[in-house]
Amino acid sequence: MLLLWLIAGAALVGGWSAWARARRLARKLDALNQSYWELRYDFTRLRSQVARLDPGEPEEPSPPPAPSPTVAFVPLASIKKGHGSGT
Repeated sequence: MLLLWLIAGAALVGGWSAWARARRLARKLDALNQSYWELRYDFTRLRSQVARLDPGEPEEPSPPPAPSPTVAFVPLASIKKGHGSGT
């Protein structure tokens, strides 16, 4: 009976420590997320200030559009005619 109480107590302590660690990690993740968005906002604001101060400098060119695939429609009947005539 004592062994069961020890196992239950150990599980309780393990669960509490996992919960505490998860809370710490959640707070750390929240702080990192907030820092990311602040840096992104500052970067955009500073880039627009630089563009206003030096309008002669060209902005980053946008990437060229991806080429559209050139897939042509081939009727199934024409494929069957081409392969079936030899046999």
